[in-house]
Amino acid sequence: MKLTLRVWRQRNAEEPGAMATYEVDDISADMSFLEMLDTLNEELTLAGEEPVAFDHDCREGICGACSLVINGDAHGPERTTTCQLHMRSFADGDTIDIEPWRASAFPVIKDLVVDRSSFDRIIQSGGYISAPTGTAPDAHATPVPKPDAELAFENAECIGCGACVAACPNGSAMLFTAAKVNHLNVLPQGAPERETRVLDMVAQMDEEGFGGCTLTGECATACPKGIPLPSIAAMNKEWLRATRKVRR
Repeated sequence: MKLTLRVWRQRNAEEPGAMATYEVDDISADMSFLEMLDTLNEELTLAGEEPVAFDHDCREGICGACSLVINGDAHGPERTTTCQLHMRSFADGDTIDIEPWRASAFPVIKDLVVDRSSFDRIIQSGGYISAPTGTAPDAHATPVPKPDAELAFENAECIGCGACVAACPNGSAMLFTAAKVNHLNVLPQGAPERETRVLDMVAQMDEEGFGGCTLTGECATACPKGIPLPSIAAMNKEWLRATRKVRR
């Protein structure tokens, strides 16, 4: 395959960026999108040019490090992570636009790399769960209803990639925050801190400068792990209950 790539290049956070055009040839349909970028960077390096900086780590759809807007879609045309997107999703001769996540809370560090430490601070604000020290309890010692366990696992699948923020027209982090709140609050182990957890995490999310949620649903559509939109409603209920309890 021969492709035309229009890639966002930005030297650092202070300097303005712009799209740069590159041609790549001999691209296999079985390559992943990141392998295609590796090929581009090899050619740039051999030509004495600066390679394109982009985030990646496990390349197995687990870590959430990869973060590209491809032709206007977070992670590209398939509902998967960028590292699991393959070039068979494109046609020979295509022009592909490649940009970083676009959100004020995700400032660009260089080229396609953005600072997502705001997510880390939201998680840190949630604190810990109370757990007795000593020997590990038996697996069946704390009964958990099956619907609660399934809901917790569903939300725990969030890998913190930030696609929900990149896809949201408001740059909201509600789906991410909801997933992190719900997967702990729905379980008995997370019950002692459930009120402070949701209040602190939502407050931190607002402090980081993420936009407000208007339930457009783009976040759930872009999420590679399928975190459902009702997770936001579940977190809102937790937040309202916690707010009323604090006021009393």
